[in-house]
Amino acid sequence: MRRGSYLGWLAQEAGQVVAGAGLVLLDWGPTRGEPNPLRARLVNVYTEPAYRRRGLARQLVQTALNEAARLRIGTVTLGASAQASALYLALGFQVRETEMALKVR
Repeated sequence: MRRGSYLGWLAQEAGQVVAGAGLVLLDWGPTRGEPNPLRARLVNVYTEPAYRRRGLARQLVQTALNEAARLRIGTVTLGASAQASALYLALGFQVRETEMALKVR
C-alpha cells in the first residue's frame, strides 16, 4: 500500500465494513497493443453474507474498473469463484482458457 500498488474500497453500513474490493497494480511492461506498462488484478472482493445480493460487490468492482480506466490500464484480470463468476461475466470479463500457473517451492 505504501508503494501505491494496492488500491482498496470499502462499503460500510452503520459504521461497520460490510464489503470490500481491491486492485493490485502490476508493472507488466508495455506491449504493442497496450502502451501503458501497468496491468491490474482485482482481488479481495468480499461481501458479508447478511449484505449479499444488494449490489455492493458490483458497485465496488465498478469503482475499481473506473479507477483502472482513469489510470489508462488496458487489462484487468481476476480469479473468480463459481459463486461470483456471473457477476464478472455481467461486467464484461471473459474467461481465458490459456492462463497457466505454477506454484514455486
